[in-house]
Amino acid sequence: MEKIVILTGAGISAESGLGTFRDEGGLWAQHAIEDVATPEGFARDPGLVHRFYNARRAQSAQATPNPAHEALARLQTGFGDELWIVTQNVDDLHEKAGSSNVLHMHGSLDGALCGACDHRWPAPLEMAPGDQCPDCGAPAARPDIVWFGEMPYHMERIWELIETADLFAAIGTSGQVYPAAAFAQHAGRAGAHCVELNLADSVNARDFAETRRGPASTLVPEWVDELLSH
Repeated sequence: MEKIVILTGAGISAESGLGTFRDEGGLWAQHAIEDVATPEGFARDPGLVHRFYNARRAQSAQATPNPAHEALARLQTGFGDELWIVTQNVDDLHEKAGSSNVLHMHGSLDGALCGACDHRWPAPLEMAPGDQCPDCGAPAARPDIVWFGEMPYHMERIWELIETADLFAAIGTSGQVYPAAAFAQHAGRAGAHCVELNLADSVNARDFAETRRGPASTLVPEWVDELLSH
């Protein structure tokens, strides 16, 4: 059975109502990235950062998986542990759809992290400056999100999976954020067939042997049906 690694980005969750960086009028459009998605921004104004992620957490809690998430869960049922999803998204829509084997390389809105001792725990719906770590007691709670300038999670495991994949697919990604933008090139060099499913060409579209264009909720179920019919 083929080994499959799927990278998902903001485009797959956009159709569930969760905005991307580039959406006009969305949460991201109201803030500069350096103010809400960097360690420096958090040090400068933790209240602003907590309010921003509280809003994202509430939005994510209300969101439901779309047909693309559901199709990937169906694919996992067919392939079991031979399929891994690596997501740049911090929502839990893959899990809500029924997927397991999901690696959140940029963290999760469901998690809280202690800036003093690195302890992790489930995040409450609302976090605030001065929230205490349940382990060490330091008033240093922050969202367990990988901000710009920080190291993504699970990288050693992700590179291992990519190097042994027979099929690598990127869904709803812009190809602008590293290290994820290098995954297709790395997978292709290691012998994987690389497929991109996206609304438009990504920055790194040339790294894919096959490209399909359109909304994820249409493309992904069709692609999954093809894979399961083989």
